[in-house]
This record gives sequence, C-alpha cells and structure tokens, in this order.
Amino acid sequence: MIRGLTWLIGFQILGEVVVGLFDLPVPGPVVGMLLCFVVLQVRRTGDDAALVRAGGGLLRHLQLLFIPAGVGIVAYLDTFAEDALPIAVAMLGSWLIGLAAVGWTAVGLERLTGRPRDDLPVAGHGGGA
Repeated sequence: MIRGLTWLIGFQILGEVVVGLFDLPVPGPVVGMLLCFVVLQVRRTGDDAALVRAGGGLLRHLQLLFIPAGVGIVAYLDTFAEDALPIAVAMLGSWLIGLAAVGWTAVGLERLTGRPRDDLPVAGHGGGA
C-alpha cells in the first residue's frame, strides 16, 4: 500500500513540475492524474499492482474526502442561493467537458497502443439464467 501511495504522490509531484516548467493553466494534480492514466494504459497494469491496490483503497474511503467540500458548501449557502443558475450551468458544463475529455483520451490511447480493452461482458454470453 505504501509503495502504491508513493507512486500516486510521485505522479502528483510530476504533474506539479510539468505545470511549473510549461506554465500550464491546469492544476498540477490533474496533469499528474493524466500521466498516471497514460502509464496505466500503456503498461496494462494488472489488478495486483501496488498502484492499483492503493487506488482501490482510497476509493473504498472516498466519501471521507467529500467532508471538507460539504462543510464549504454549507458555509457559503447564501452565495449559492444568489447565483444558483450560473453555478448549475458551470457544473453541468464542466462535467460534460470532463466526461468527453476522458472518453476521447481513452479512445485515443487505445488507438495509439493498438490494443482495445473491453472489460464489459458480451451481451447474451456468459452468466445469467
């Protein structure tokens, strides 16, 4: 677990360095996450890898990471009430852009590596009554 967390922190630091070197208008952890995603896609890391196990451990307790955000929302409820429409439009728009970016990145990496990966079962085959 420690080795996997070290990899995650390393990717975050690498993202910060890349953003600092190229003066990018993107947060360093986002660049680090993208670099981590690329490495995982290119290396075809299995479920037993330290990085994957550490990520799974963090995901099991993801709800704890939302507590500070929830406190911040409660602290600024008046602001949210005044600007509800622009905030809702910005949230929906950023979600759609993020979803499209992840999809295009995944498809692009699959084309780049020449190895499409489909973990979903084929409809009508396997399992079921």
